[in-house]
Amino acid sequence: MLTRRHFLAAAATLGLLAGAAMPNGAFAHEDLKVVASFSILGDMVREVAGNDVALTTLVGPDGDAHVYEPTPADVKAVAGADIVFVNGLAFEGWMPRLLEASGFKGKMVVVSDGITPREWDGEDEDHDHAHGTAEPAEAGHDHAHEHADAHDHGEFDPHAWQNLGNGIVYVGNIARALGEADPDHAAEYQAAGEAYAATLKSLDERIRAEIAAIPEARRKVVTSHDAFGYFGAAYGIEFIAPQGVSTEAEASAGDVAAIIEQIRAEKIPAVFVENITDPRLVEQIARETGAVVGGELYSDALSGPDGPAPTYVKMFEFNAAALTKALAGS
Repeated sequence: MLTRRHFLAAAATLGLLAGAAMPNGAFAHEDLKVVASFSILGDMVREVAGNDVALTTLVGPDGDAHVYEPTPADVKAVAGADIVFVNGLAFEGWMPRLLEASGFKGKMVVVSDGITPREWDGEDEDHDHAHGTAEPAEAGHDHAHEHADAHDHGEFDPHAWQNLGNGIVYVGNIARALGEADPDHAAEYQAAGEAYAATLKSLDERIRAEIAAIPEARRKVVTSHDAFGYFGAAYGIEFIAPQGVSTEAEASAGDVAAIIEQIRAEKIPAVFVENITDPRLVEQIARETGAVVGGELYSDALSGPDGPAPTYVKMFEFNAAALTKALAGS
């Protein structure tokens, strides 16, 4: 079906517009140039915008946004963007310097605005773990091992997308921002956002029911790093992590020993690795406790298109199925 946007593009190609307005006063224009900071957010933007935007996602599938090093290509993408979507809550510690390096003049949208952020105990902040510089590498200047700023996620857990209720807030913020930047298609963005939000709400209800059927005493899981606090609070699972809220934190021997003791004392049934972390630490814990490695969870990044979690919805479905299977002992 030939849409209004396709008609305008075809007319421009044929030279019919010649700089003049169409009868309704509209001018042909290029798609919005949009940047999303990481793969989960990029998928959410695509669900709302469809193919009506030119979307660039900076940290791709299976990529770790905690330790990401922006590239010259990222600088170019951000410099030309109309909108940059970020998670906020200090998740993208490299983003401020990237925006500065690019000379970005568009609008930055923090999709977590409006949620109730989860405070966390900050135990891993006792470590002074460094954060890589966000200034892209240039010829003759190697940033691969340079650490300019102390890493600090602040007082709140940034992984808010791990609660589907928060995901619905994200979607509303995305649809609103796209509509403000492209008023001619605001109604389309709003309708797509509402349909997507309804899908997330239905999935949220289903996951709550599935996990509620598992005895509460069994709802304890060990994961690589503390990315599932929002999931645990929303759906009633206790997540225990040897690393802190960032993959840059390193678990101490004492932390690991305490978790091993807790697993044995409380008979925690399963441990999980994550797609963005080194699995060896969790595998060590499993060997020493006899806990079952329940598989891989997707925390801060989607899988590739051929993997089991190529979208935000599929990521949640996959994680929930893996958790319920392991905790139910089936």
